[in-house]
Amino acid sequence: MKIRHQMKLWLAMACLFPVLLKAQSFNNFNSKGEQVTKFSKLGDAVDAHDGEIAYFKGTYYLYGTSYGCGFEWGHKDAPFCGFTVYSSKDMVTWTNKGMLFDASTPVWQTRCNGNTYGCFRPHVIYNKNTKLYVLWINVYDNQVGYRVFTSKTPVGPFIEKDQPKLAVNGTAPVAGLNNGDHDTFVDDDGTAYLAYTDWRAKGAIAIEQLSADYLTGTGKVVQAVTTARTEAPALFKRKGIYYLVYSDPNCGYCSGTGASYRTAKSPLGPWSEGIKISDNSCGGQPSFVSSIKLQSGDVFLFGSDLWNKAAKNESLANYYWAPLSFAADGSINPIICQNTVAIPSAINKKNNPTNYAPDCDISNGTKRTQIFKATKTGVLNAVSISAFKNTYPDADLLIEIGEAGNGKALSSATIKADKMSWSPKNMVVHPKIKVAAGKSYTITVSSTTTKGCFGLEYDRSTKDTAEPKFLYQLNIIAR
Repeated sequence: MKIRHQMKLWLAMACLFPVLLKAQSFNNFNSKGEQVTKFSKLGDAVDAHDGEIAYFKGTYYLYGTSYGCGFEWGHKDAPFCGFTVYSSKDMVTWTNKGMLFDASTPVWQTRCNGNTYGCFRPHVIYNKNTKLYVLWINVYDNQVGYRVFTSKTPVGPFIEKDQPKLAVNGTAPVAGLNNGDHDTFVDDDGTAYLAYTDWRAKGAIAIEQLSADYLTGTGKVVQAVTTARTEAPALFKRKGIYYLVYSDPNCGYCSGTGASYRTAKSPLGPWSEGIKISDNSCGGQPSFVSSIKLQSGDVFLFGSDLWNKAAKNESLANYYWAPLSFAADGSINPIICQNTVAIPSAINKKNNPTNYAPDCDISNGTKRTQIFKATKTGVLNAVSISAFKNTYPDADLLIEIGEAGNGKALSSATIKADKMSWSPKNMVVHPKIKVAAGKSYTITVSSTTTKGCFGLEYDRSTKDTAEPKFLYQLNIIAR
């Protein structure tokens, strides 16, 4: 068989769309506070982590590290998947725009695969003078801890430039834990800065001014903005005040990490003492604060990575996104976690699944069955199921279509384990069987694997039932 694959913000963003059909919303959690999956336009789970949402020329771009190919931090044989980007006009419907550059080459596998510390944190800024988009990523195979790229478009392809130089750890050993998580920021006058984690100072954060082309440091730097045990800085400006939000403490791949911030009148300081605004970052670790400049004012979108129980492979990790709010004196209000975030939309979109979450429970002959009723008479041309694998299954995934009630199998298809992603994606089979309008049929998913498991996206409201509902789509051609 062939196989394919967020009313503050609403008000602040109203000027963005001249025609407003209705408010759309995205979910961080369901009504019970449980995490839910964010899906792409094609129905695949969004696989872009530890990056940021940037806003260029009316479009949102989600940049992140991909884990779907099987990258596992610390697993020596795990491949590096690269960096991916999704675009959206409304932060509800995301389109996968592909990889920022080809990371499958031997050079990039050597730099970033599971045998190394890995490569993370893609951040993109636009240089109005050079008219180029500039990408900074965090690496651990060189001395400075970063590599830099440029592209003519926000989705790439990005071309690597000369290695940047920074004032901090310039004489440290090559390929060590020197500089870590970072953020890029462009001031109103076009001057750019890099906020970055100094691991030689036990996790203190430094801020350095970048060159005019944004490709390297200038040596103008303030060190120890934080003293230690911090990471994931996010630098932005609001009403003449500069803010630095960061993970407090640092805790890689941890769920429920605190977030604090400091302020200054200049990116190079002096900076204030830290103030905590969250004890758990809504169940995640702080990742970014995006400054979204609109005619009605600026929105400062806070994001945290909802890491998947510190798993080495984070392809099932989710996201928390919501605007920061500010007091009259400019201080950031404590973060109140929002299940649903409302935004405006001038786009008439199809409904996206909003209460689904992945569970890896298919192995050793376990079966999951769902009943559907054919809406018309014809040929069941395709069945698409949101599925994934975990660890390394030693058998394949079986999808069977049958008649409800009698157990008779009408079609069966095998999906090879090595063809599946660690991130939930639509796996399509083509039964090519006749179905009759009003008649009930079954979809059964199973595997005999004794290693690892296969998983589906389940409707959380049916999680504790004997047959939880999983996410699927049908294509019936009328005859």
